[in-house]
This record gives sequence, C-alpha cells and structure tokens, in this order.
Amino acid sequence: MLEKTFYRTLLSHSFNIPVHVNYWDGSSENYGGDGTPEVTVTFKEAIPMRDITKNASIALGEAYMDGKIEIEGSIQQLIESAYESADSFFNNSKFKKFMPKQSHSEKKSQQDIQSHYDVGNDFYEMWLDPTLTYSCAYFRNEDDTLEQAQINKVHHIIQKLNPQPGKTLLDIGCGWGTLMLTAAKEYGLKVVGITLSQEQYNLVNQRIKDEGLSDVAEVRLEDYRELGDETYDYITSVGMFEHVGKDNLAMYFERVKHYLKDDGVALLHGITRQQGGATNGWLDKYIFPGGYVPGMTENLQHIVDCGLQVDDVETLRRHYQRTTEMWDENFNAKREAIEDKMGTRFTRMWDLYLQACAASFQSGNIDVMQYLVSKGPSSLNLPMTREYMYEDNTVKA
Repeated sequence: MLEKTFYRTLLSHSFNIPVHVNYWDGSSENYGGDGTPEVTVTFKEAIPMRDITKNASIALGEAYMDGKIEIEGSIQQLIESAYESADSFFNNSKFKKFMPKQSHSEKKSQQDIQSHYDVGNDFYEMWLDPTLTYSCAYFRNEDDTLEQAQINKVHHIIQKLNPQPGKTLLDIGCGWGTLMLTAAKEYGLKVVGITLSQEQYNLVNQRIKDEGLSDVAEVRLEDYRELGDETYDYITSVGMFEHVGKDNLAMYFERVKHYLKDDGVALLHGITRQQGGATNGWLDKYIFPGGYVPGMTENLQHIVDCGLQVDDVETLRRHYQRTTEMWDENFNAKREAIEDKMGTRFTRMWDLYLQACAASFQSGNIDVMQYLVSKGPSSLNLPMTREYMYEDNTVKA
C-alpha cells in the first residue's frame, strides 16, 4: 500500500497530457487530466522506492531498458510532458539529487569518449546521414533532408568565421571529419582535427588519404589540452564543451584562446541550457559519462573571464529537436538490424536516449548554441553586418 501511494504521489502531477498507467497488481489509473489517454505506461513490476528517490532518471531509465516498464505511444511526448509539468519528478526538488563529483582527467576523458563513440562506425552508419555528422543539423528549408541539413550546418559554421584561403583551422573534437575536410576542400584552409575516439581517428585518416588531402589536412588522436603552443587563425569545436565537465569549462575556453592567433576567430557549438547548468544521472551512466550541460551565462562568463570577446550568439534549439527526431526515425527504421547487432537492452536504451533528447529540446529544458568569439576586439576581422554568414564563400582547394 505504501509503495502504491508513493507512485500516485510521483505520477499525479508529472504530466500535462492524459496518461494511462497500468500497475503491476492489475490496477490502473489515469493522470494528467481528462480526455482520452495519449500514452499508456505499464509497470510489469514495482520499481523500488529507494531506487527512485536515490535517482529517478536512472531507476526509471533502467526499468525501461530491462522491459520492466512498457510504453505505448510516443516516449518523446511523454517525457516532454514531464519536463513541462512544474511538479513532475524532473522538476520537483524532492526527487532531484546532486550527482557525485565527476572526473575529467585526460585518461578519464578518453575513456568517456571511447565508451560512446567507439561502439563501432558501422553502428553510427546505420542511422546517421551519409556525412556521419553527429551534432545538430541546420534546416535552411522545411523540406531539407537530414544530409542536406548537416551540410548546411557545416557551411553555416565555417562561413561565420569569414575564412580566408590559405589560413589555418583547428577543429577540436572533429568527429568523423566532415567539417574539417569541407574547410580544406571548399574553403582552401589548412586544417588540423583532433579526437579521442580511435574509430573516428581511423576513419578520418582514411578519408584524408582517399581524398588526396594529406598536404592540407591532418587528424590527431590527441587530448585538446596537449597541443602545446601551436596557434591557428580559426578554431571550430562542435558538440565538445558539454563533454569537458563543469570543473574543466574554464580550462576549455582558456585553451581555445591559447590556440588562437591574435585577432583569431572561433566558433564554439554545443548543448547548453538557458536555465543554468545541469547533469542527468541516466545519461551520465549510460550515454555520455562525465557529461555536463553548461548554462548559457556560465559559458559567457568563462568566455569573458579568459579574455575572449563575443561576436555573435545563435540558438538552434528547434533545429536539434528536428535532428534528434530524424535520427530516431532512422534508428527505428533499422531497429531489427540494430537489435541483432547490439542486443535488445542496448536498442531500447538508445531509442529512449534519442526520444528523451528530442523531448528535452522540444520543452526548452536544453538548448544548443553557437558562440562566435574573437581573441582581440570583437568582430575586428569580420564584416560589419551578419549578411556575410549567409553568403557562399567557398573556393576550390
């Protein structure tokens, strides 16, 4: 009886849409107001109260992964509803717990990155677009395909730098290389990309050889803190600062400044929050170990403190919502093959992750922003207006 009372308390104010809940003892209740339930949640067994009060996201996420909870209807819609409900377990301080202190030593950072990205390039090839771009796309037009939107994003980032042929670019956290190689081939830049993922390093190295770019492009398996005194005209860093950890944010921005030439320009693109920084226990344990989503003003304060100046800030929340929705569509289109390769628990985990991300962007719980910054007076080497960002500045390498 106590356990059922606890669940009623947990769920009674957690949704702003009608949700039907089937309990393990055969009873059922509706939450979230009147109307036909849009989502049905079935508890096949009770999740211990102590696990939920310790960390609700881990307890409920693991229960879904293990098939102890089944959901009929949209997981994205269910989670988005919980984020938008002020008294839900996502927002109620009664169920929020501080995360343990995270380690971000160079060794730990490499382990964290490899645990996520080194599950195999063939896994990501099954549901990412052909560019293998694993970050927020940029939808210039309503009917853009995911591939086109990712290509748009790469150009949008590079063009913000106002790149001049023959100059140098450092890409911190280069992924599978699409941005850095586009900068080399289409903007005439000399590029260096760094990653901690062995799988990414191998693929980018092969792409450089296959495309005959060895004289203008280099990839390194290296920590961003270990580049020495090299400096570059431009820096890009996409989907990186949310991985460095709260304690290392100041160092990250300091390193960006250190690697920029005087009057150099950097474009830093990543997940952030307008409400302030946050962690998530389930994501930290299963998806992005050591992940910390910094607040917008937190990032800006670090930028100011290290002596960089802000040229431009752009929010792309709706773009990342659409990106994660498309990823999940692709993922589920290949679900059978992914399950055969990775197993049922992993497949349920990844589907939950993608839909939870879409819901979090949809609700405004998280955002994604591009910070354009200068080492020196803001916009010193940039045009007077923002029109240049939307012009085609590509050249032949």
